[in-house]
Amino acid sequence: MVGTMASIMSSTIVNVAIPDMSHHFTLDQSRVQWVSSGFMVSSTVGMLVTPWVLGRFGYRMTYVATMLLLLAGGIGGGVATAFWMVLAARVAEGLAAGVVQPIPAIVMLRAFEPSEQGRASGMFGMGVVLAPAIGPSIGGLLVDWFGWRSIFFMVVPFCFASIALAYTFVPASAPGGAQAQRGAQLDWRGLVLASGGTLCLLNGLVELHGRSHTTAGLLLIGAALALFVFIAWQRRAAATGREPLMNLALFGYRTYAMGSIVAFIYGTALFGSTYLLPVFMQMGLKLPASQVGTILFPAGLVLAFTIGGVGRLVRRVPTRVLVTIGLALLAASFVLMPTVGLATPLWVLVTWAILGRIGLGFILPSLNLGSMRPLSKELIPHGASAINFLRMLGGATGVSLCAIVLEWRIAAHGDSLANPQTSAARLAAFNESFFLLAALCGVAIVAALQLRDSPRGSTAGK
Repeated sequence: MVGTMASIMSSTIVNVAIPDMSHHFTLDQSRVQWVSSGFMVSSTVGMLVTPWVLGRFGYRMTYVATMLLLLAGGIGGGVATAFWMVLAARVAEGLAAGVVQPIPAIVMLRAFEPSEQGRASGMFGMGVVLAPAIGPSIGGLLVDWFGWRSIFFMVVPFCFASIALAYTFVPASAPGGAQAQRGAQLDWRGLVLASGGTLCLLNGLVELHGRSHTTAGLLLIGAALALFVFIAWQRRAAATGREPLMNLALFGYRTYAMGSIVAFIYGTALFGSTYLLPVFMQMGLKLPASQVGTILFPAGLVLAFTIGGVGRLVRRVPTRVLVTIGLALLAASFVLMPTVGLATPLWVLVTWAILGRIGLGFILPSLNLGSMRPLSKELIPHGASAINFLRMLGGATGVSLCAIVLEWRIAAHGDSLANPQTSAARLAAFNESFFLLAALCGVAIVAALQLRDSPRGSTAGK
């Protein structure tokens, strides 16, 4: 939990400093958003290699190595003197976070009985969401007092604590209690295809708003080709007895396949809003960074307690019901956000933020566990890796999409983010971006309604 807190904090807290960072390096939104999406791209790569890393090096060595990498990224970002150095630090942090984040789901499904899994997920979630709940508040104050560099150092104490705890409590064995096998080979070709396809997708989205639509088209075609070749290669690897990077047998389980679709779209809306909300408050409503953190703090606390309560319902209430309720509440918060203007009392903004976080509280403990419960035990590490990869890929797409749509709509309304003053046109552009996120949640609800609970390892969901 402590390691995941560190990785999530490194993911979300930087958003509070994006406006200051863009001014410091003189960057537009399409470039500065790579501070967030660069982290997510490297996270997707880390998530794909998690089963191989755990099998080769075991839990303890994996955790210690990733925390050291996260520590190096935090310190490197804090002392960076050029934007490429910030990006390199974010890539290092993303790789570490990507390896760490699928592990809790593997542990919960293997270490706890089905009757205890929801409760364990709820307790774990309550602890983990305190990081993004407290992080923006402290981060906003640090940005105002010491500048944007200071927020990178917030992960340092968490990393040291996680390393100490890993040596005390984490076993050296691989998943399932087996010894780590150093002879296992990584599917490098699959990894290159997945990484290249992700980069083509995100750069293609950025170029869609640029001057070169031809370049955008070529990059998006490259992303589609990488996807088809990746699927073909994974099938061939499995057919010839090699260990594929992503086990496509996972998607033969209907519940897991539907859960993966929900995870991708949900990641797009979640990370897109995590990027958009702080930018909206600072560049649209002209609120200081410290106040942004204060506004988001109550929503984070409500999320923590919601997760704790919903965790106890996971075994009693069907997954599709919990996930659908959560997505509906998240969509409602996006639809209501355009009611906030310069003269609107701040409590209205806080209320809509809380509504969205309640929705997240319904989704987080139930989606991964509900999607992976039908899987056989040997598929669980691969299932955790793949569904987190798809969620993070959706998140990287969401951050790029929000940044591009926001800048496009602001220009269409005759304004620019370079303008230090806000305007009705700028607020209209933000409102249209929020409506886009609400529409994405609506699409995810359609897939969520197809989720069906079935016992672990059952072929009923296939």
